[in-house]
Amino acid sequence: MKLVKESYFYKSFFSLLVVLALQNLITFGVNLADNLMIGAFSEASLSGVALVNQIQFFIQMVVLGIGEGFIVLASRCWGEKNPAAIKKLVSCALLPAALFGFFMWAIGFFASEPLLSLFTNDQAVLAEGVAYLKIVCFTYLIFGITNVLLAVLRSVETVRIAFLVSCSTLLLNICFNSLLIYGRGGFPSLGVRGAAIATLISRFIELIIVICYLAFCDKKIHLKAKNVLSFSGDLFRQYAKIAMPVIAGNALWGLAMGIQTAILGRLGSEAIAANSIATTLFQIVSVVIYASASASGVLIGKTIGEHRFEAVKQYVHTLQIIYLVFGVLTGAILFALRDIMLSFYTVSPESKELASLFITVLSVTVIGTAYQMPCLTGIVRACGDTSFVFRNDLIFMWGLVLPSAAISAFLLDASPLIVFCCLKADQILKCFVAVFKVKKTISHEDGFNKLITM
Repeated sequence: MKLVKESYFYKSFFSLLVVLALQNLITFGVNLADNLMIGAFSEASLSGVALVNQIQFFIQMVVLGIGEGFIVLASRCWGEKNPAAIKKLVSCALLPAALFGFFMWAIGFFASEPLLSLFTNDQAVLAEGVAYLKIVCFTYLIFGITNVLLAVLRSVETVRIAFLVSCSTLLLNICFNSLLIYGRGGFPSLGVRGAAIATLISRFIELIIVICYLAFCDKKIHLKAKNVLSFSGDLFRQYAKIAMPVIAGNALWGLAMGIQTAILGRLGSEAIAANSIATTLFQIVSVVIYASASASGVLIGKTIGEHRFEAVKQYVHTLQIIYLVFGVLTGAILFALRDIMLSFYTVSPESKELASLFITVLSVTVIGTAYQMPCLTGIVRACGDTSFVFRNDLIFMWGLVLPSAAISAFLLDASPLIVFCCLKADQILKCFVAVFKVKKTISHEDGFNKLITM
């Protein structure tokens, strides 16, 4: 099958891609700013915040799963030109996001030390992590609501507001970090507590901006307070049928990332710091990959809603070529930037050397990530099979990656580099599964099942 030639496809895909990539870049830029500014304060602080960020990553994955489940349904409604159906779905996603955010706040606030003790037994790192978590946990509920509302907008191809919101969060976070971490401008020097307060302020303002946009600027959905407060049990059951595999898959992925950090954390504070540095840089340069998955999901879902099934098949073929190009370019950029980025960190030479090795591994495995991740979480989910990613991750992550890494670390006494390679091996292996699954998904028109009727 030849590459798509119609301009609509490229305009729609790349317009979504660019804005979503910029949004992701700014979002991960907040983490990078925290890492750089806290890393310059002390290595123990950097490691402590890195542990808390694993909890944040778990929360982010679950909330994204709630939003992605919504987008699978809502993007089809948008393709069918049925915004009224989208408004009915909003409360189905907001309620679980709010309840989950409240639950995680309670755990973070009341059980911060036992929770972080799962990741490390280094008392200096643990003390800094607890101090940070006690404050930053108040952002969890805010984060959940904000990101579901942004998913509502993304489902109707409104993405620029998310970029503007992320920009404001980054700027505010950097400003307040500078004032509160180091005690500038007459403010006290609060270290990690200052970083947590800065994040809390930024998240609250982020939510206010999104609410104001939906109330006064949005012209597509016209969401009202009554839509948010109304709730239909029957509709929620339909939403849950589609969303639960996505949420469960994302939750298991986020939990697995925490276990990975715990495995590396038992290998020393240098491994924690190196993993934090490498992962943060990886997130920055791979924003296009994550954006391509989101953009693909919206575009494919909308096209299915328009019942243009042959177009979907052509789009999927072209998208797979684009994914591979993104992977090669991202790997090259990641490898080229490793020494430059490491120069900004005030950490031990051992941590820098280990981080450089981790980044080198990621510059290879990112090619696999760039292909399989948007294929599975973008294309396959948008086509209606929301449970496959959950089953696939269950096999690879919990049946292969984590056991092999644990055996290498604790039984074979392998180096942190070998353990890290074990943790990233699935990014290549999943490519073989993605090739066959995508081909099977689009080979029959009945695969594009109608998911919801309202």
